[in-house]
Amino acid sequence: MPNPVKDVTFIDSEPESLEELRRLCARMAPHWAGAAPVPAVPAPVPPSRIHGVSVPPASARLLDGMSEYGD
Repeated sequence: MPNPVKDVTFIDSEPESLEELRRLCARMAPHWAGAAPVPAVPAPVPPSRIHGVSVPPASARLLDGMSEYGD
């Protein structure tokens, strides 16, 4: 089966600067199939719908033994 993608390997060395890397990426952009779809952000759950959280005892002990954030 033939490979429909053109060989895009670099014969030269690594890009020397960020500007060169951006130029190389811009050159490759037309070869990409397209941007991935942006996942939809779920709506926040109102606090009235949150009825509690169940934490297994082993996890609760683990968290209890950890220091508070910023200690």
